[in-house]
Amino acid sequence: MLAIGRTSVKIAPIDPGLPEVATLLEQSDRYMAALYPAESNHLESVTDLSQPNVTLFGCFVDGALAGCSAVKLLEDDEMRYGEIKRLFVASAYRRRGISNALMEKVEQYLVERGVQAARLEVGISQPEALSLYRNRGYVKRTPFGRYRHDPLSAFMEKKLLPGPVTR
Repeated sequence: MLAIGRTSVKIAPIDPGLPEVATLLEQSDRYMAALYPAESNHLESVTDLSQPNVTLFGCFVDGALAGCSAVKLLEDDEMRYGEIKRLFVASAYRRRGISNALMEKVEQYLVERGVQAARLEVGISQPEALSLYRNRGYVKRTPFGRYRHDPLSAFMEKKLLPGPVTR
């Protein structure tokens, strides 16, 4: 358990079907829809987040779900990687380091499973997210997996373990 000031913070895997997850994802969907057209939003549904290769982490602040992040275990480019999806913190809990703590947890989870790299797609109109990822060591790369070039997207990657990482 982490502590931010006098606040208790716990990050743990959670069930994507929980009602409070649906509420948080709806907030995320509205936020993303205000920034990007539908064809540039690559949002995972509760069904997507419930797949066996996906783990959803929730960040609880004094027992309330404040944020979440998911990771999908995938393989292409002849390597295993984790794709980070759905990182979102409710507005009342922003600027407390929760996004960074969620990223730390996801990366730790991947390292424990022997995954070589973490990858993500992020919209270019999210300077806070781009800064977070750069500060955590993510670098730009080409589209990966099912993604294609999109002028509103940035694709990033961080090497976690020794092994081939493609750019």
